Order: sequence, then C-alpha cells, then structure tokens
Amino acid sequence: MSSEKYSRQILFQPIGEEGQKKLLAAKAVIVGCGALGTAQANALVRAGVGTLRIVDRDYVEESNLQRQSLFDESDARESLPKAVAAERKLKQINSGVRTEGVVADATSHNIEDLVRGFDVILDGTDNFETRYLLNDASVKLDLPWIYGAVVASSAVTMTILPGRGPCLACVFPDAPRGLHETCDTVGVIGPAAAWTSAIQVTEALKILLGHEQELHGTLFAFDIWQNRTQQVRPNRDPDCRTCGQKIFNHLQDEGPAHVTLCGRNSVQIHRREPRELDLKRLQARLEPFGAVRANNYLLKFSFDSYELTVFPDGRAIIKGTQDPAVARGLYAKYISA
Repeated sequence: MSSEKYSRQILFQPIGEEGQKKLLAAKAVIVGCGALGTAQANALVRAGVGTLRIVDRDYVEESNLQRQSLFDESDARESLPKAVAAERKLKQINSGVRTEGVVADATSHNIEDLVRGFDVILDGTDNFETRYLLNDASVKLDLPWIYGAVVASSAVTMTILPGRGPCLACVFPDAPRGLHETCDTVGVIGPAAAWTSAIQVTEALKILLGHEQELHGTLFAFDIWQNRTQQVRPNRDPDCRTCGQKIFNHLQDEGPAHVTLCGRNSVQIHRREPRELDLKRLQARLEPFGAVRANNYLLKFSFDSYELTVFPDGRAIIKGTQDPAVARGLYAKYISA
C-alpha cells in the first residue's frame, strides 16, 4: 500500500490505516457509466477501493462531455464504449486498483453474474427497469446497493441494505407513471450529478468500512439550484413482493427486445440470445448502402437520417427514431432478421 497516495484519507479518523486496508481489499460494481457512474468510479478509484467493475451498454458522444467527467473529446470522436473509455482513464489515475470495464446491457439474463461476489453495488443507471433488476439481485444475493437518480438540478438517493431495511420496491412498488421530467425534456447540470454521486460514494465507503450505523437511512432528495433538501425515513413493507415475499419478477422477466433510450432519439435492440457478430464482415456488407466506420468494439452505419451502432454481441442502437417498429425493421433489414 502506498501510504503517500492515500495519506490525506488515512488522516481522516473514521478511515485510518486499518480502514484503508479494508478499502484496498474491497470490491465495488457500478452499473451505468454516465454522469453518476463516471463520478462514482473516479471517486472510488482515487479512494483505493481495490476492485472496481463498471458495466455500461453505451458509447461516448459529444453531448456526454458536459457532465460525464471521465470522458474527453477523443473518446467521443472514436465512439468508444463508455466502459472501455472509463477503464482506460481509471487505470491511469490509479494503477493499484483492479479496474474492469464490461460492455454489456444489464438484463435478467446477466445481472446476477455481473454483481455476484462484490461488496456493494452503485446505481448509475437512468431507468427504473434496470433499477428493479438491481433491487431483485441485491435482495436475492444479499448485496447492499445505493440507488441514485438525477434530472435538471434535483436528485434523490437511497441506500438499500437487504434484510435490514426497506428495499426499492418497498418505496416504489411500481415505476412512476404518467408525465414526469427527464433529462431529455428539462436537461441536467453537472453539479447535481456530482453531488448525488458524492453521497452515493460516501454511503458506499461507510458500508465497505463497516460503519453502517452512520448511513443516512433515508430517501434523501435535494435540489442544489433551489437550495432545498428533504429526507424521508421509509419503512420496510413486510408484504413487499421483493424483500418480504422474495418474489423476483424482474429476474425472471425476459424483458423487451427493445428499449427507447432517454434523451437520445434512439431505440436499443437486443437479441434474446446474444450471438457473436463479425464486425469486419458486416462492414463490408454495409459499405454499399452508406457510411461505415468501425473499431474493435463497435460498428457505426449511417444512411438517410439514421445511424446504427452495432456491438459484437448483436445488440444495436438505432438513432433517428423512437418508434420500436421502425427500429426493428431497420435492424432486420441491415443486420439480421
């Protein structure tokens, strides 16, 4: 252990030398590497959490750079997968941390394998479907996780300790319905994401250090522009389908073959059963129909008003539409029926 690297953190009494040793032996996983996930990853790696896995399905675009702190213009120009770009940056920040970027969409098929064996899960996602997957996996595998969401200048976070307090389904039995603000409609500012991730990471450090009695224990909401905070202490529901009845519907659900991506005018298509695509062969087949460029991680195909980004496992993001039927048609026409 480099005492100089962590010297100021070791001086912090709740951590100290013994606490730093615990952190170096700890393992954290982040699902989603956008505004929240990049800030979480940066803080955890600098704190010396020994093993960090970052799971993300997307690639870097220029519009990400305003708030996604690990990425730069070269990542956007190369359309690097966020998990790959994050891993590269984090290894330069702290080579003593075992950092692994996983380019994948978290689904009912893989979520347990993605988080199993870690000490804490941090939520960097942007949708309730994935958060319910995290919640099911957390309760089933008895892994703490830290929910977080941010839009505009407001955010909310909650720490879930399976068996010791309420889970996400206790507080939100169903995903919010109807009209509500999204980053697509009202935007988001970087400081709101930074503050949210700071709270999430602090809660994670408390868990990894064994200071669970110091967790805030609330559904913590705040608006940093309006200078408002609110903390509500939720109760555990003994009849909760997830932590009460141990019914893990989201782990059993096949899930949709498509999902509309927040703020992207895009639809993601994924196959029920992943398969390996030869991107070089696909590039040669698509070149007569439009502009194609590829790297080791993905292929981009642009034509008319559409752009298809295809990954080696057969997953694709179709930009230029929010209509799943149109997206599926384009996928079948150019990639595979």
